Amino acid sequence: MALSVNRQWRLKRRPTGTFSEADFELATAPVPEPDDGQFLVRITHLSADPTQRIWAHEDSYLPIQPIGEVMRGIGVGIVERSRHPQFLVGTTVSGLFGVQAFAVSDGQMVNPLPPDLPPEAALAVFGHIGMTAYFGVTDIGKPKPGETMVVSGAAGAVGSLAGQIGKIMGCRVIGIAGTDEKCEWLRSELGFDAAINYRGNLSEALRRQCPGGVDVYFDNTGGAILDAVLERINLKARIVLCGMISDYTRQHALGITNLRYLIFKRARIEGFLVLDYGPRAGEAMQALGGWLQQGRVKYKVDQVQGLENAISAMNRLLTGANTSKVIVRV
Repeated sequence: MALSVNRQWRLKRRPTGTFSEADFELATAPVPEPDDGQFLVRITHLSADPTQRIWAHEDSYLPIQPIGEVMRGIGVGIVERSRHPQFLVGTTVSGLFGVQAFAVSDGQMVNPLPPDLPPEAALAVFGHIGMTAYFGVTDIGKPKPGETMVVSGAAGAVGSLAGQIGKIMGCRVIGIAGTDEKCEWLRSELGFDAAINYRGNLSEALRRQCPGGVDVYFDNTGGAILDAVLERINLKARIVLCGMISDYTRQHALGITNLRYLIFKRARIEGFLVLDYGPRAGEAMQALGGWLQQGRVKYKVDQVQGLENAISAMNRLLTGANTSKVIVRV
């Protein structure tokens, strides 16, 4: 492959609602040359993540995405040129490379990957997705055998793993998703005990599927779904705030009306970031690798072809059109 032109999605304006291609510019630039202590990565696969909508719109746990710069994004690629002693040509790596075809790095927050690990598995099970699900369940949710665990956004990348980890921990797991097809996938393929289509009567479905209440709630959606689950929480329940995708494209966030149940049930609600767990990444990778090898954890990839389709790939997450992990094959 000729290393002459780099294609890049650059942010042009702050998004309102879902992403529009008018929010971005698909630009070209020369492929950069690495300096001493740097290496050039040819990106092969990009991760589409809901947090990209947050980065583009506001300050959060990272500064707001600057206008005119390459949109942030996590990817997997191959080192094509190197002036870095620890990153040799041919090494497969993952990192925050941006939504583009080539990137130069100094190795900060870049991880070499085993040569036999498929990029899809690296993005769907290992890395930030797997760590989020693993530590969200084990460290924040602290499930006990026999407890009831509910997961919203359960057919997404993190939610589908979180529910499977809950099953491994001995819980009865109920997933919440947006279509009957997703619910069937959760039950038949991933082994969830039950699944609820939130587009029906969610409160009634939760009463039916969680007659003994909810001990652990892994929340990826916020909004009305969080409100409905709060009505069903048990004494000393743990609510894991992983994401609030129902609010990401709204001008004004949805209010929560049932927070009083946290008082009534002496429950705990806690947010977290995968960045908090960097020093313990090996723990999650070892556990997930073992479960994947044993067939106790499964994953599916919702793959989009072509860098030119990266914006529509990100929108699949924001509209709920995806099932499991959305990846762009560059």
